[in-house]
Amino acid sequence: MIDHSPTKRLAIIGTTASGKSHIAMRLAQSIGNIELVSLDSMQIYKGMDIGTAKPTLRDQELIPHHMIDIINPHQQYTISEFQKEAQDAIYQIETKEYLPLLVGGTGLYLRAVIDQLNIPGQFIGTRKKLELNPDTADLYTQLSELDPLASTRMEPNNRRRIIRALEVTIGSGKRFSSYGPGLTEYQESRYRVIGLRWDRNVLNERIAKRFEKQMNEGFLTECENLLNGQKQLSRTASQALGYKHLFAYLQGKSSLDEAIGTALKDTRQFARKQERWFRRDPRISWININETEEEALPMILKEYEQ
Repeated sequence: MIDHSPTKRLAIIGTTASGKSHIAMRLAQSIGNIELVSLDSMQIYKGMDIGTAKPTLRDQELIPHHMIDIINPHQQYTISEFQKEAQDAIYQIETKEYLPLLVGGTGLYLRAVIDQLNIPGQFIGTRKKLELNPDTADLYTQLSELDPLASTRMEPNNRRRIIRALEVTIGSGKRFSSYGPGLTEYQESRYRVIGLRWDRNVLNERIAKRFEKQMNEGFLTECENLLNGQKQLSRTASQALGYKHLFAYLQGKSSLDEAIGTALKDTRQFARKQERWFRRDPRISWININETEEEALPMILKEYEQ
């Protein structure tokens, strides 16, 4: 008999197009008394449905989903806000004696929730000044001087993370590396984290097939509607994979073939980045999949019942 106590928690993670949402639905239907908590940084936006592979309305009716469609694409939304709302959702699920099932591919969101990271605030004025400097190497040098430990935890060309670390260090007066144990330490967790892993060539094929399906379902029209909205998209929403490429086409900056080709290339690179991120976490139990994500279901159920 499966233990439905609130101490038992599960997260299913994987790269984009790995089939984690499908498996989460199947698992929820198999076990019962489960509600899903999305860990996707783009599915939070209303109106960004096709390109984010958001669960269908039918799936959301079958199994309650949380952290989907919570803000409009023109709104700014911080990881601190996500962390609080996701933890609130988990609490509400457990007060009903249901099980929270976390699912998604945004590694930082996963860590924020399961490790309860101490996330520093935002210092927008400081960030805007830093963004005026086009020289990422110079910014990295500044970080190395102000917070040597933080600089060793990121790549010298990762402009976004460098600016964030400088923003916090300068804006708060405290080193970025002083906020909690950081992402390099993996504490014991109440969550069992299951990862879905594919051969890279097979995953690339899945990415291509999914993008073709999204285009057939009206992805381009969805992008048109977003651009024609009354308010300008937030920086994060405007840079979403697939969206930014089709936006470029709609704005006359590229051909449609170029937009699709670049979107596929960037998505494959993003999948490799996700894989590297998750590979560092020793708590993840990996399931290698050969042909279909359904192969993972009995193995997850077996581990979950232990």
